[in-house]
Amino acid sequence: MTHLFTGIVEEIGTVSAVKPGPNSLQLAIRCTTVLSDVKKGDSIAVNGVCLTVSGFSNTQFTADVMPETVQATTLHTLRTGNPVNLERAMAANGRFGGHIVSGHVDSTGEIMSVRPKGNATYMDISVATELLKYFIPKGSVTVDGTSLTVFGVTDKGFTISLIPVTQGDSIIGRKKPGDRANVECDMLAKYMERLMMTNKTNSTGGVTMDTLTSSGFLS
Repeated sequence: MTHLFTGIVEEIGTVSAVKPGPNSLQLAIRCTTVLSDVKKGDSIAVNGVCLTVSGFSNTQFTADVMPETVQATTLHTLRTGNPVNLERAMAANGRFGGHIVSGHVDSTGEIMSVRPKGNATYMDISVATELLKYFIPKGSVTVDGTSLTVFGVTDKGFTISLIPVTQGDSIIGRKKPGDRANVECDMLAKYMERLMMTNKTNSTGGVTMDTLTSSGFLS
C-alpha cells in the first residue's frame, strides 16, 4: 500500500540510536506527537523519507532503512542527537495542509546559499540537472519532508523562502551552505510527464483509458 503525506511537519524528533549494517541501517528516534497512535507497520516520514515502524516504546520508535534508501537519501549521515522532521502518513479524514507527498525522495540537493530577507529566509538549493524540469516558480517541492513553494528556478537548482513558522517548526531552517537535504519533486508534475510521454505513442491522441492504465492511474 502506498501512503501519502502532506509535507506539514508534525514535530522535530531526535535520533537516539543509529545501528549500521553492511548496506543498511536501523534508526531509533525519540519523539512524542507521532507516538500518540503509533502501531507496528505504520508509516512515518523521517526527513521526508517514508519509513516503516518496526518497533516502539513510550518514548521512541525504530525503523529499518533499506540499502537503496541509504544510498539515495541523507539518512546515512544521521548521528545520535541529530534533529529530524517527522510526519505520520495522512489520515483519510485529516485536513490537507501542504501538497501531495509520497515520501519517496528523488535526489539529495546541496544548500548553496542562505540569506535573510525581511522576516523570511531565502535558500538556494542545487539539484541534479535531470530534475530541473519538475520545478516552476510558485510550484511545490518537498525539502527534508517540508512542503515548500518554489520562488525561483535556475540552471543549477531552485530557490525557496522560509517563513518564521517553517524556520521554527522544521529542521530546514537550521541548514547552512554545504549541507545536503532530501528533495522530492512535485508528484503531479511527474505524473503529468508520464502521461505526456505515453500520449506521444498513442496514435489517436488525447488521454484514453489505455493511456491512464499504462500510466498507472487505473489497474
